[in-house]
Formats: sequence, C-alpha cells, structure tokens
Amino acid sequence: MARAKGSSITNFEAWERLSGDVRAKEPPTGIREKILGSLGFDGKRLKIKSLPEINKYTNHLSWLEVIDPLIPEQPVKIIFMRELRRDDKIVQTLVITRVDVAEETHESYTESFFILKGRCVCTVGGNVFELGPGNYLSIPPYIPHDVRLLTPEVTAILQYQLI
Repeated sequence: MARAKGSSITNFEAWERLSGDVRAKEPPTGIREKILGSLGFDGKRLKIKSLPEINKYTNHLSWLEVIDPLIPEQPVKIIFMRELRRDDKIVQTLVITRVDVAEETHESYTESFFILKGRCVCTVGGNVFELGPGNYLSIPPYIPHDVRLLTPEVTAILQYQLI
C-alpha cells in the first residue's frame, strides 16, 4: 500500500486508527444460537411440529428440506394446500399453485408469503414486486393485492398473522 509523502503510515492504517474498533463482534454463544436458529441457520433441521414464523430473514433451503416430504409426487393440476401450523397468532400453509390469485383484501390478518420455488409478480396497493426463491412479502390488512405467476408453478409458504 502506498504511503503518503513524508508519512510513516498508509492511508488505511490512518483510517483504522481513527475509526477505532468498528468490526463486528461475535455475540455470546447462547444469543448467537438463538438468532441463527430462528432464521433456520443453526445446522439443525426445522421440525414440522414447531415451525418458526416466516420473515425476510428466513432461510428458504431449510424450509424446502422440511416440506419436501409433503410435496405431492404427482404434478399439481391447479392448486395444492396443506396447513402446517395453526395457533392463536399464526396460520401457515404450504401452497403449490399453477394459477394466478385475483385481487383480494383481508381485514382480520396480515398476509405474508415466502417463495420456495418458482417466480411471481405481486401487486400490492399499486406497488409491484417480483418474487423468486427466498423472497418474502408481507401485506398489511385492508390493502388490495394480487399474484400473477411468471413460471408454470410456484411453491410458497402462506402465513396469516392474526390481529
């Protein structure tokens, strides 16, 4: 690295001294494992009986692994739905569809979905989102939305967060 004329340190060394220690620090093990586990990165397989809520940080590969045995062997003709979780806050459903979803609005829950396979375009309140594997979209209550498939089939986790 070049040194400034008459200087005994490089520009990088000067920046490093001025900025202090701004590098990320490793969190305590217990906290780190909880965070990674909630995101599906803990090295342990997700369990169908205790699935976490989906969010923008969810690992789609972990979900694909756990739902793989639930995917029908025969191709889906129109739509396949299988409820995965239901409690007082969350309803989660595995959806495999070959059809678009016409515009709709929900009043009693926030709808979100997490794409596992395929691609689609969602229009939410006039905003357009193109989604593919690993993408997550949350739709607040009272906002009109629709889904148009870009591939012949889309596999997703549909989640209702009850309000």
